[in-house]
Amino acid sequence: MTDTAVLQLAAMTMQVALKLSAPILLTALSVGFTISLFQSMTQIQEFTLAFVPKVIAVAGALVATGNWMLQTLIQFTDDLFAMVPSLLG
Repeated sequence: MTDTAVLQLAAMTMQVALKLSAPILLTALSVGFTISLFQSMTQIQEFTLAFVPKVIAVAGALVATGNWMLQTLIQFTDDLFAMVPSLLG
């Protein structure tokens, strides 16, 4: 394996990881920000008020984007296995 191949593989891996984590992280961020804004306006400081809506929203995001995430991961794995002969020699 050359240095270029290792860097290309690392870049592909980070890109796929970013794609797969984006829907979950963006959902949790937006719901968390909204709940925090509501808590600061009403001065209600309850832990479950922030936790439960985030869990529900992240579960909804996983249901909504789960098929796409699985297809992206399968495509990356297929590409990775196709690259094995060229990486070995």
